Amino acid sequence: MTLTPQRRFVTPEPDESVEQLAARALPGEPLEAAVDRIKGWNLHIFATRRPRGLLLGSDVVFVEPPRLEPVRP
Repeated sequence: MTLTPQRRFVTPEPDESVEQLAARALPGEPLEAAVDRIKGWNLHIFATRRPRGLLLGSDVVFVEPPRLEPVRP
């Protein structure tokens, strides 16, 4: 069995904000762009959680987009 490629991810530090996580996980990006990317790749955190954007230590926060694989018939 061959393993499929996996997406890079991080877990939040205690009391870490989305902005702090974005700066840590994507240091080469402008902060606003990094936050937008994190939010776009992690709708499971940002679409339904209240308060919006609350990070939990158990969250898996993806720091790269999903890999698109060819559709197999």
